[in-house]
Amino acid sequence: MSHNSFGHLFRVTTWGESHGPALGCVVDGCPPGLRLDAADIQVWLDRRRPGQGRFVTQRQEPDQVRILSGVFEDARVRARFGGPVTTGTPIALMIDNVDARSRDYSEIAEAFRPWHADWTYFAKYGVRDYRGGGRASARETAARVAAGAIARKVLAGVTIRAALVQIGPHQVDRTRWDWAETGNNALFCPDAQTVPLWEDHLEAVRKAGSSTGAVVEVEAVGVPAGWGAPIYGKLDAELAAALMSINAAKGVEIGAGFASAALSGEENADEMRAPDPAAGEPGGPVFLSNQAGGILGGISTGQSVVARVAFKPTSSILTPRRSINEAGEEIELRTRGRHDPCVGIRAAPVVEAMTACVLADAYLRHRGQVGTPSGGL
Repeated sequence: MSHNSFGHLFRVTTWGESHGPALGCVVDGCPPGLRLDAADIQVWLDRRRPGQGRFVTQRQEPDQVRILSGVFEDARVRARFGGPVTTGTPIALMIDNVDARSRDYSEIAEAFRPWHADWTYFAKYGVRDYRGGGRASARETAARVAAGAIARKVLAGVTIRAALVQIGPHQVDRTRWDWAETGNNALFCPDAQTVPLWEDHLEAVRKAGSSTGAVVEVEAVGVPAGWGAPIYGKLDAELAAALMSINAAKGVEIGAGFASAALSGEENADEMRAPDPAAGEPGGPVFLSNQAGGILGGISTGQSVVARVAFKPTSSILTPRRSINEAGEEIELRTRGRHDPCVGIRAAPVVEAMTACVLADAYLRHRGQVGTPSGGL
C-alpha cells in the first residue's frame, strides 16, 4: 500500500491500523539540535485523545508516545541543551493500541458501510482490515498529531491554532470570537454562547445513534512573507492537499474561499499601506484585510495563514442503511461499536498538526532555496 508519506524536506510517513498492536510515524528531515522529549509530543496528543467526554468515542486510549530513534542525550547534551535533542536522523514514534474491540466489527467483515472507504479499499486491494476501518480510521490521525508536535519545534515564532466554527447547521457568531475560549470547552469552540447549542445538537445526534458534520478553521500566525513557490509548489496547494488527506475531510478553503465567488473585486482586494516605523511596524506592506488567507500566487504574504476544513458525518451509525456485501448481495446494514458522533471535534488538533507539517516543510525548502532570507525565522 503506497502513498503513506507526505512532505519534501520535512517528510512524514505514518504506519499502523486502528485495531493493530500499535501505530506511529517516522519523521525524516527534522534539523538537529532541537530540544525534544516525549512530553513535548504528549501534550498535543492529549488534546486529541479519545474518551474525553460524551460527545467523542468512548474508546479508552492513553495514546502514550515512545520515541524510538532520532533523539540523543548524554551529560554533555544535557549541559548544553538541558535535555535530549534531535540528531538530524529519522525520528520514529510509536503509540500502542490498548483498547481495541474488534468483535464490534464482525458484522461488517464482508459488508461495506455506505459513505465509508470500505468499498474503495476492497476494490483497489482485494483485501481490507475491517476492524475499525484499518488505515481509514480516525485513529490514524494520532500519528499525525505526534509528527505535528515535532514540526512545531522547527517553527519557532509561528503560532498555529484551530477552532470548530460549525457543527451540523450551527455556526459560531464571529462577533463573539475568543481564541482563549477554545481551551475552556471540550468542543474547541471560540464562542462560549454557542457551546450549549452545539451540546444540545450533539446529544440529540448521539441518542439517535446518528452523526453530524463539522467545519474546523485553522490560523497560523507569524509566517513571514516568501514561503511557498509559484505554480506547482504553491503553499496553499500543499496545505489543501495535507488537510484533504485527513480521514473524513471533504472540502478545504483558503481565506475567503468559496465566499470570494460572491464578492466584488473591490471587496476581495486586500488593500495595502506603507508601514509606520514609529508604531513599530516592520518593513513590507501593511494589509488592511486578509481575504487571501495569507497566501498569494502560492507564496505567503506575511499575514496569518487561514484555512477551513469541512468534515463529513461519521459513517458508522446505528440507523439501518442499504448497502451490499462482498458477494454483491443487497443488505441492510447498521454499525455497532464506539464512534465519534462528530469527528470534527477531535479533528482540530489534527488540522493544527497537518498545518504545522506543511509550514515546517515550506520553511526548510525556503531556507534551502534562498539561503538566509530576510523574512525567515
